[in-house]
Amino acid sequence: MLETLTLFAQGMYTDQSNAIGVGYPMGIGIDYYYVLLVIPAMIIALIAQAKVKSAYSKYAKVGNSRNLTGAQAARMILDSHGLTYVPINVVQGELTDHFNPTDNTVNLSPAVYSGTSVASIGIAAHEVGHAIQHAEGYTPNKIRSAIIPVTNFGSQVSMILILLGLVLSSFLWLAYLGVILYSTATLFQLVTLPVEFNASNRALKHIKELGIANDDDYKGVKKVLTAAAMTYVAALITSLANFLRLLLIVRGSDSRNRR
Repeated sequence: MLETLTLFAQGMYTDQSNAIGVGYPMGIGIDYYYVLLVIPAMIIALIAQAKVKSAYSKYAKVGNSRNLTGAQAARMILDSHGLTYVPINVVQGELTDHFNPTDNTVNLSPAVYSGTSVASIGIAAHEVGHAIQHAEGYTPNKIRSAIIPVTNFGSQVSMILILLGLVLSSFLWLAYLGVILYSTATLFQLVTLPVEFNASNRALKHIKELGIANDDDYKGVKKVLTAAAMTYVAALITSLANFLRLLLIVRGSDSRNRR
């Protein structure tokens, strides 16, 4: 769950140093599309991030009714699905929790691994949700994994192609190609939504079915996971805003060249 806050934050700030001025290929002038599209999206993203940090901070201080650690809750859910072979590791840092499909491990930050808070069992259960998705071959998860190489490539070369296409007007097709490659990042964020929402739904279901949390704990876990889910929505909005901005800039340049 919260490992993606890092990815989300990176996605938020990736394009700030690559601002392209509307009508000014070298970035001179006011980028109105950035102001109208990207800044509002970033504000939404910052609000979402603040909400998840607030929810985590609150419920990290509330002990769960069974005094279970995050690692114990994760082990209970994994074992109930026959995933006794999936190890649970400790990774350093705060909110660095994640499932690694490469070595099939659930990795929890120290506060979640050893913590007995409501937030700890919720985050741990969410990461186990990803492990179960992996074991079951959850389709959206497979799609997301498949497009990661394309997304990484697109993020590395898209801005270079866009800038080249805008500077070399006779090669504007390079800019369009760059926009297409950039769109893979938006596609990745779109595919991420069902993966993350499903992992949270699985977490809530297993926490209730296995009696890991009582009603009050359950409400707290739901608030933490719901707040975290909104960061993925915000990340999609931010990525889409950047995509639209770049597309409008390139189309504007194309229109001027045709005059």
